[in-house]
Amino acid sequence: MRGLGWHKGDRPIYLSGLLVALLNVIIIVYEQYWALLIPVALLIITMTFLALDKVLYFVIFSTPLSIFYLHPTLHLGFTFPTEPLLFGIMLIFFAKVFYKGNFDLKIVKHPLSLAIIAMVFWMFVTTLTSQLPLVSAKYLIARIWFVSVFFYLMSKLFHQRKRTYLFFWLYLIPLAAVVIYTITVHAQWGFTKDASVWVMFPFFKEHTSYGAVLALYIPIAIAFTFFLRWDLNRKFLAGTILLILLAGVILSYTRAAWVSLVAAGLAGFMIWIRLRKEIFYLMVAAFVGALFYFQDDIQSRFEKNDTTSSDDLSEHVESISNISTDASNMERINRWKSAFRMYAERPVFGHGPGTYMFLYAPYQKPHEKTIISTNNGDMGNAHSEYIGPLAESGTLGLVLVLLLVYLTVRTGMRAYYGLSDPDLKVLALASLIGLMTYWTHGFLNNFLDMDKATLPVWGFSAFLVYLDVYRTDSK
Repeated sequence: MRGLGWHKGDRPIYLSGLLVALLNVIIIVYEQYWALLIPVALLIITMTFLALDKVLYFVIFSTPLSIFYLHPTLHLGFTFPTEPLLFGIMLIFFAKVFYKGNFDLKIVKHPLSLAIIAMVFWMFVTTLTSQLPLVSAKYLIARIWFVSVFFYLMSKLFHQRKRTYLFFWLYLIPLAAVVIYTITVHAQWGFTKDASVWVMFPFFKEHTSYGAVLALYIPIAIAFTFFLRWDLNRKFLAGTILLILLAGVILSYTRAAWVSLVAAGLAGFMIWIRLRKEIFYLMVAAFVGALFYFQDDIQSRFEKNDTTSSDDLSEHVESISNISTDASNMERINRWKSAFRMYAERPVFGHGPGTYMFLYAPYQKPHEKTIISTNNGDMGNAHSEYIGPLAESGTLGLVLVLLLVYLTVRTGMRAYYGLSDPDLKVLALASLIGLMTYWTHGFLNNFLDMDKATLPVWGFSAFLVYLDVYRTDSK
């Protein structure tokens, strides 16, 4: 047997293989095919201990392709395969930090990191005072595993240039595949606006989150295509992906994504040309003053706009300012007013993280309801990354979100202006513009409870923090 490579030390390997084979036979005989995932799960768990970076790559690649699953009896929903993996990675990450204590303190002590920690801590406090403690606890745990993996653990990937590029590629390629699938299905329905709401299912629940994620990655695809010093093959691949993403965001009929791309693009251009602070503040003051001076005219124009969202792209753009007949816009205003009434009732601690969608129904006014209003808590949340936390976590909840956005922009600008490497400068600015699209989009929607949006939001933020800590220090 020695000639065949049989050694006593190999017996556990052979016995384990025999055991797995017998287990598979039993599973097939009893037709419990779901149990075939057990060996895969065991392999992933083993890799989590031995090669955690490979598991992170798998999570990044699988996130655009993940599918939401709701258990019919437990009424417990999660995205598969990412969220179960994230929960396990989070536990291993915390165990390693507590036992070894060797995590990079420069990352932890960064102002943006401290703002994230403060946000999570305040969510913990408001979970204790929540009206629906179990809902808030689940929401808090999900936020912790998103932040711990996508921000803190992901920051370790950026110590090598190749890993940095891989971080972006591993999401871009499957995202492009999702867009191709969506456009293919959409074509079968004539590219209508009504079909655009659901054709991205099962990879995205609906078109607004789909459009937000596409907007996040379009600046990255532009940077890859035009501004990095790469060979033609990689530029061609990036350019192809860019065209796919642009087609996807246009055909998504997501007006908030369109607005966010324009706003973030203008902000990025001002950073690129190094617009002086004095001029910027003067522009902001002039804009705010004009809004205040012409507020009656603007409100009258909005109220007279009766162009509703439609298949015609020009009409769809014009309907953005329709607050009198467009059901989507009116329903968003209804949600905001309900959130403000909830905040007025509990301004300090709020009603609890993640509780808005279950509690806002009684705060609606009959004359403010629309044809898409509901009392069942099954049609989404407050549609704002700013107003939602105000209702759920009180005044400090909103303050911490605003602080997070400010520190994100400040960190991105510091990193961009402090770098000397042209490729890293391009990636820093592209990541910042991507984040600006999300936080602009955040005025109209909120998706930080979804893995597909939280990965780029926290991942891009971690990348900017890493550049700010190490690249500017080294210079």
